[in-house]
Amino acid sequence: MNKNENVILSLLRDNSRISLTEMSKFTKIPISTLFERLKDYNNGLIKKHTTLVDFSRLGYDTRARVLYKAKKGESKKLGELLGTSRNVNELYKVNNGFDFMVEFIFKNMKEFEDYRDKISALYPIEKELVCYLVEEIKKEEFMSKPKLEIIGDTKVI
Repeated sequence: MNKNENVILSLLRDNSRISLTEMSKFTKIPISTLFERLKDYNNGLIKKHTTLVDFSRLGYDTRARVLYKAKKGESKKLGELLGTSRNVNELYKVNNGFDFMVEFIFKNMKEFEDYRDKISALYPIEKELVCYLVEEIKKEEFMSKPKLEIIGDTKVI
C-alpha cells in the first residue's frame, strides 16, 4: 500500500462516515479518485461497517475473555456452540495450547458463571483461562490516526 492508501484507510478507521469532500480536502486527492478507491476497498479489504457500543450503558456490565481447550474430539462441537451463543461478542480460533478465545458479554457475573457451568456440563473442557475485562483503554485504534500516516511518525512504537 502506498502512503495515500494508508491515509485513506486511516481516515476511514478514524471516522467511517467521513464525506468524500472532507477526505479530498484532507488528502488533496480528487473525489473521483477517492470514489474509485473506495469501490476497490469494498471488494474485500473492508470486511464490515459496524457500530462500537458501550455495552455497560445497556446494562451489560460483565465482559470477559476466555481461552478454551476442549477435550480431544470435542473442539468442533464447542466451536459450534460458542458460534451460536448470543452472549459471544468475538470468537477466534487460536493456538498455544488452546482452541478458542472468546469474548463474552453478560449483564452480571452470576449470569456469566452460570453460562460457564452449562458449557462445562455440555462439553468436556480440558483447560480454561478467564480474564475479566475491567477497563477498556484502547479499542480499534490501529491505522486510525491519519496525521501520523501523512507525517510517517517514527517516534511512536
